[in-house]
Amino acid sequence: MSTEISIKEAALQLDISEQRVRTLCRQGDLKSRKVGNTWLIAPDSINRYGLKTAHTIAEDHPAYNVSSISSQKPIALSFFSGAMGLDLGMEKAGFHVRLACEVDKYCRQTIALNRPNTALLGDINEYSAKDILREAGLNKNDDIDLIIGGPPCQAFSTAGKRQGFNDDRGNVFLKYLDLALELRPKFLVIENVRGLLSCPMEHRPHELRGEGFPDLSEDELKGGALNFIIKRLESSGYGYSFNLYNSANFGTPQIRERVIIICSRDGITPPFLVPTHSENGEYGLQKWRSLKSCIQNIDEHHNLTFPEKRLKYYRMLKPGQNWKNLPVELQKEAMGQSFYAGGGKTGFLRRLAWNKPAPTLVTHPAMPATDLAHPEEDRPLSIEEYKRIQEFPDDFVLAGPLIQQYKQVGNAVPLSLGCAVGNLIKDLLFRRNVESISNFQYSRYKNTSHDEWKTQFAQEVVKHKADYKQQELSFG
Repeated sequence: MSTEISIKEAALQLDISEQRVRTLCRQGDLKSRKVGNTWLIAPDSINRYGLKTAHTIAEDHPAYNVSSISSQKPIALSFFSGAMGLDLGMEKAGFHVRLACEVDKYCRQTIALNRPNTALLGDINEYSAKDILREAGLNKNDDIDLIIGGPPCQAFSTAGKRQGFNDDRGNVFLKYLDLALELRPKFLVIENVRGLLSCPMEHRPHELRGEGFPDLSEDELKGGALNFIIKRLESSGYGYSFNLYNSANFGTPQIRERVIIICSRDGITPPFLVPTHSENGEYGLQKWRSLKSCIQNIDEHHNLTFPEKRLKYYRMLKPGQNWKNLPVELQKEAMGQSFYAGGGKTGFLRRLAWNKPAPTLVTHPAMPATDLAHPEEDRPLSIEEYKRIQEFPDDFVLAGPLIQQYKQVGNAVPLSLGCAVGNLIKDLLFRRNVESISNFQYSRYKNTSHDEWKTQFAQEVVKHKADYKQQELSFG
């Protein structure tokens, strides 16, 4: 008996019309064959199409084919997996990502499409350590090599309200930390935005500060959230190091900075990541990769469009230019009231430069203040160019509508940065020597490494206590 299904069955599974199914068959979007006047469709094709378009729900499931996995590969469990940028980097470094945990609908579809044998879980708050082990095909005696995760970064972003761990999204950060420390992997990785370095653990409104109110606690100071995290790590016996890493220093054709905390169960402080590139080839490394090095030879582009009123100005700009390169009167016309606002505003009417890395990719390349326009063509970067810049394989399938695809890739960790993390941890797992580069500038900011940051935070605590004491004496 044939396992192929009919047009009617396919329409019911996808919840679309039979005519639409026939069109998909004719277009080749569904793997099918025509017998007489009847189309017969391969079931796996229905499932893939349903996942890609979100007509089919990506259900939670355990890891499949666990017994066939090479025992030579160290095991990683991934949380807040997104579109798997960090996971793909880990795979490139030689890890087997046994489990992914992600709540976003479209990211889940993407994971199911590309890694169907990987365990897929949803809301991290719904799972215990025992659940995680079971779904990953592990038991309580198995030693987990690595747990990786980038908890939602909006709570710590420099944009927005900066509510710290009072924000619901901060609470999942705590859940991740608690779950990981209970599972006690050999290594734990926490990835986040630069805002984590200065975000408070608790946020006190400004109207409740100063004279007549209690002094701010350590948790309420800038950096209180990170201070809380490292105290939890220390109390659990984990050694740790962290820094703010520019992904361009690891081969990504993009300026993208992320805090990476690497934690070691043996209590030893891990070394920093090993750079492979530097801006101008310092330390005998390769020079930063340019945008031009990665977005050539793309056969087909799918992209959003700019409104005609913006295209009028783009047609006057060359690669690497922005609104400031227009004549002054046209600057005022193009920018409106924003012309008189403060700040650099370099994201307005921005054409990317061919000979430099791309700026940080955002989740929407056609927003007025964060335009990411092609160096020469009158359009935003395409999703295919986004994938190249973030180093996703060309054949990696993204689920959902175009705007959701941009969001998935724009939020991802570049593969080269993920691979650098994986390579370091593999060296530590196998006790190989790690060659570090003294005084390497990992980012454009200061006091971002763990030692520098801890010294600065301690000084801030002392200063704040002294200021408060002086205030008490003044108003005594």
